Amino acid sequence: MIDFKIKELNTYYDPFYTYNLFKDNIDSIFLDSSKEDKVLSKYSFIGLNPYKKFMSKGRTVSIDNEVYKDVDPFEELEKLVNIYKINTDCNIPFISGTIGYFSYDIGRILEKLPDTSCEDFIIPDSMFNFFDNLIIFDLQNRKTHITSLGQLEDSTSSILKIEKFLEDYKEYEVIRGREKAANTFLSNFDKEEYEKSISLIKDYIRNGDVYIANMTRRIWCNNNEDSFKIYEKLRNSNKAPFSAYMNFKDFQVISSSPERFLSIINGVVQTRPIKGTRPRGKNSEEDEKNKNELINSEKDKSELLMIVDLERNDLSKVCKPNSVKVTELFKLEEYETVFHLVATIEGELKENVSSVKCIRECFPGGSITGAPKIRAMEIIEELEKLKRNIYTGSIGYFDLRGNSDFNIVIRTIIKKDNKAYLGIGGGITWESIENDEWFETIDKAKALMGVL
Repeated sequence: MIDFKIKELNTYYDPFYTYNLFKDNIDSIFLDSSKEDKVLSKYSFIGLNPYKKFMSKGRTVSIDNEVYKDVDPFEELEKLVNIYKINTDCNIPFISGTIGYFSYDIGRILEKLPDTSCEDFIIPDSMFNFFDNLIIFDLQNRKTHITSLGQLEDSTSSILKIEKFLEDYKEYEVIRGREKAANTFLSNFDKEEYEKSISLIKDYIRNGDVYIANMTRRIWCNNNEDSFKIYEKLRNSNKAPFSAYMNFKDFQVISSSPERFLSIINGVVQTRPIKGTRPRGKNSEEDEKNKNELINSEKDKSELLMIVDLERNDLSKVCKPNSVKVTELFKLEEYETVFHLVATIEGELKENVSSVKCIRECFPGGSITGAPKIRAMEIIEELEKLKRNIYTGSIGYFDLRGNSDFNIVIRTIIKKDNKAYLGIGGGITWESIENDEWFETIDKAKALMGVL
């Protein structure tokens, strides 16, 4: 029985300090719009008390302790979402549902791809918790809500329990300094090998296989620091609109992503691909120089245009005819260590296409594969040699009324077995300069390596 209730609290609580009360709860998830942005950072969410746990590896799905083999995980997840559907008028986009991730490698069930790369650490291809309770933070109106679906206990009493727990809320000083660590960082590519792979991609471009392909590498180190402390430092030094902290039993996901993959709110689909990067300068003059260089770079603009074209094509598969529009192009966004060029593409979802199906049809994001997408993914498999895992996948939510919002998993650390893993890379075009691409990966990794 579904007994949905929502309660607005008299006090506005800060999302980060509130999650400190729940950070040790296994399977809790924090979707954190940590960067101040009136358009992108409207809500943050804390998911508590899962009543159903969904995970998949390849075509095997586990729901709680029941295993289903040779199935499509997207279809099985959609069935589960449909069981708990609710119909409640509320302008908050996410009031009850499931939060989790799709790894890049779940794409192998969608397309016939070679499987020649190694897996350096093993986690599920997808993992979603269906939460009985959400704490919702309306960042712009400074309001806090608690919701309950009534699956684990009476909705009214479960809301009161959380409300009482929030009485222990207190702000404390966020870590400002960084402890010096003696970590040794390792990578699956050195500079020479990475540049050689970029040259091979350019050969594929010359031969007409692809127009653009995303080349990435893995960095890792030993690290036994508390995972949430790492997130705290990353949040302080590199705020982003699509951040997340996911506390699973065997691993933690520490994400500070600037990129939206797909949002579906009241039938309107939006994607925001990023292509084009420059480092932040050492002073305001250098900042301005790098910013202008990016804005005026024909190479970076053509790179973004290729991905915009791909995303328009992907959205056309799930949107009403003639509804797909580019609403923003070559927008410059500033982050702590880099500048990015961003575009926004929107469309109206077809009546018979659910949020889960929309994600399935467009997955993985074109900005982290290349164009044409399938050929780019084949080249990625050949050259990267390590499975990407959750890196360049998506983290987000499915609301029980049909809304959803998912990021692209970049600027993200995975903590497992006292090791920290991160991925970095960029789009390679015919104009790419091998040496520059190597240093772009370092610019993108600075914030993550800094907190480790």
